[in-house]
Amino acid sequence: MLGAALVDFGIQLVGWAAAATLRTEKFYDILGSAAFATTAALTLGTSAMMPRQKLASALAMAWTARLGIFLGARAHRDGGDSRFDGVKDKPGVFAVYWFLQGVWVWVTSLPVYLLNGSPGQLVDLNAVDWTLAAFWAFGFVFEVVADVQKFAFKSDKSNKGKYIKHGLWSLSRHPNYFGEICMWFGVAGIACNGLAASNPGRAAGAFASPLFVTYLLTKMSGIPILERMADERWGKDEGYQSYKRKTPVLVPKLPGT
Repeated sequence: MLGAALVDFGIQLVGWAAAATLRTEKFYDILGSAAFATTAALTLGTSAMMPRQKLASALAMAWTARLGIFLGARAHRDGGDSRFDGVKDKPGVFAVYWFLQGVWVWVTSLPVYLLNGSPGQLVDLNAVDWTLAAFWAFGFVFEVVADVQKFAFKSDKSNKGKYIKHGLWSLSRHPNYFGEICMWFGVAGIACNGLAASNPGRAAGAFASPLFVTYLLTKMSGIPILERMADERWGKDEGYQSYKRKTPVLVPKLPGT
């Protein structure tokens, strides 16, 4: 875990130095994804590479690859990232953003680090692992579909100034975040299943990841900011108010309800 932290924050430091010099945010999401993939591969490469370690690492890296592609496409479409307006010209403040990204990478990937760095774990995959992998796949598909739907919606110039309320967005106001939370609970569950018998403390520690992701998305940088921005933009729109009343903020409702 220490090695993963050194690599993770090393990537953030180099990224910040280059981005602050060039006054650009274009490296931010790319290097965040690179930190996820690099640390997962690093910890797997120094482990015994048992089936469960390979499974958890592969799931984490699959999510990372998807995230990097999506964020790169979004940045290309939008021509920048409004999160960094007024920040990228201030190296000290900009450094905080990079440091926080390092924390996000390390805590979120904790189940993978714990699993890859723990000897004496359960070796063979079982039905619990495959059930959790299926749960991860459900979350992955849910997030991908939600992101694709929103990307297509915002890419259509006729939708400029409108809010999305169709597809998965008719079931939840933030279906992409719901999918992401499901994925990390799946990865944490796989780590816990492998570690519970030999190291219950580490098994429990794996759940710091999905709990952190849930808190981050529901209380800090995700939903609160987006909900506030939406209220400022469409708060007086009766259609939007009706959408808010009928659509759960995170956990999807059943279709047709």
